[in-house]
Amino acid sequence: MTGRAVTEDAIDRSMGFTIASRHVRGRVVRLGPVLDEILAAHAYPPVIERLLAEALVLAALLGSTLKEDTGQLTLQAQTEAGVVSLLVADYIANGSGEGGGGALRGYVQFDADKLAMQGSDPTLFGLFGKGYLAITIDQAATAGAEAQRYQGIVPLEGASLGKAAEYYFGQSEQIPSFVQIDVAHERGQGCVAGGMLIQHLPEGEVGRERLHVRHDHPEWEHVHILAQTLKPSELTDAALGLDDIVWRLFHEEQEVRVQNVMTLMRGCRCDIHHIRSVIGRFPANERAEMADEAGNINVDCAFCSRVFPVSLASLTN
Repeated sequence: MTGRAVTEDAIDRSMGFTIASRHVRGRVVRLGPVLDEILAAHAYPPVIERLLAEALVLAALLGSTLKEDTGQLTLQAQTEAGVVSLLVADYIANGSGEGGGGALRGYVQFDADKLAMQGSDPTLFGLFGKGYLAITIDQAATAGAEAQRYQGIVPLEGASLGKAAEYYFGQSEQIPSFVQIDVAHERGQGCVAGGMLIQHLPEGEVGRERLHVRHDHPEWEHVHILAQTLKPSELTDAALGLDDIVWRLFHEEQEVRVQNVMTLMRGCRCDIHHIRSVIGRFPANERAEMADEAGNINVDCAFCSRVFPVSLASLTN
């Protein structure tokens, strides 16, 4: 990222924190080189790159809260008649705690002609129209327990994907939440995007009134007011540590505990051996129908914009 100072452990990282006295948990994410690597696989216009950057930050914010070391979170925004017909970003955990991390990937399907009619700074509604946001969580099977899948779907509402996620948590989970995501996309300096997620949780396991039946949340209101002072430049400044952001906002609190800093990376999971294995399960006559004139079955990965040719002859060996 030419022209930017970078603080070690402040880029391509996710950091959790808790404020026990306020019954709050939060997470801060900043993406840089990983984001550039994902975007480089496509030739998206700047508006679509910014949208995908925002989605990847949101996927990292939500995915890095997964408890299982191999859980997966998929974020999908979709509409039938909008500029963007499909936006997908997902996160897969590959270990927790210090040294752990997660892998990100994503892509966008859009209508270039419709996009040209939106101008240089379209709204979320301008891009999607009446769409919906789906968040799917796949928890891997563990000893004594089966794999589980959970999905929540809400209308795609708000000024940004982050605000749509706030709506999701309020409607689906009854958890008061604050989400802010900002993107710095400057010519010749790559793309840096950062985000913060803060949530108000019940106190302990039992003994506290459920949040959705309460009419006031003084502890949450205090934290929410502080969170709203967060500046976009703080989230996208690669020279500012993630812990420094949290300190600037909440240094007057009794205790702010930093938790599990995680490394983020690009992680498209297309693999020629896996692809061959999947195709090999089809009957021979169906494989023949898939093949082109040269005898190859061409598998297109939308996430990394690569085509993997698999020859029919190699599948018979």
